[in-house]
Amino acid sequence: MEEILDHYGNLLSRIDDWFRTCLGGSNDRIRCTDGCSECCRGLFDITLLDAAFLRRGFDRLDPEVREQVLVRCQERVARLRLVWPEFDQPFILNMRPDDEWEALMPDDDETPCPLLDRHGRCLVYEHRPMTCRLHGLPLVDVSGEIMHDEWCTLNYIDADPLADPTLRGDFDRIFTEEVRLIRTFAGRLLGHPLSEVDTFIPTALVIAFDRIDWFSWGNRLATLSLSDPRSK
Repeated sequence: MEEILDHYGNLLSRIDDWFRTCLGGSNDRIRCTDGCSECCRGLFDITLLDAAFLRRGFDRLDPEVREQVLVRCQERVARLRLVWPEFDQPFILNMRPDDEWEALMPDDDETPCPLLDRHGRCLVYEHRPMTCRLHGLPLVDVSGEIMHDEWCTLNYIDADPLADPTLRGDFDRIFTEEVRLIRTFAGRLLGHPLSEVDTFIPTALVIAFDRIDWFSWGNRLATLSLSDPRSK
């Protein structure tokens, strides 16, 4: 599993390389700076692979800092359970239809990510999930295909980033490799090479990875996947 996480870290570094290239060619139209956390609010769904990679960084934090973060995560879980009482270990979102768990992510949720320090900096920046690295700019593949057409309103306030060729990235290949790694990771952990197993950032930090009967969960998730008409 460590080898898979190493490969995923290398893939994430390609996203970081893309973002640095965008910063260099933006003529100051990108306002993302150290300590800006405007995008780091509300809930974000992440893959179980992201969760495992995030935990690699989280486990390296000072124990006192980890405890403070876990308190915030448990508070968030308690609020989620008011809406979803049975939401429990291992906190897999796929046990509910997408529209039901997506309702837990309202656009006006301004709750800071539990991994932000008091200065608005990410405590596990080098291990943050892929979605965190992609926020702020539209995603346009080198082919010209628009994969995501939203961006932070603090960026490109006087221009259209979709028309800026310097922002294009090799996203088709990156996302294809991401899915391959997700399926490999799921195959090892769950016994089924599933391409979609998700959780939230706060719940990722409280998953009892070493105490879960993952193969049993894999069978349940595989059964749900087969019964889902979208997977056919």
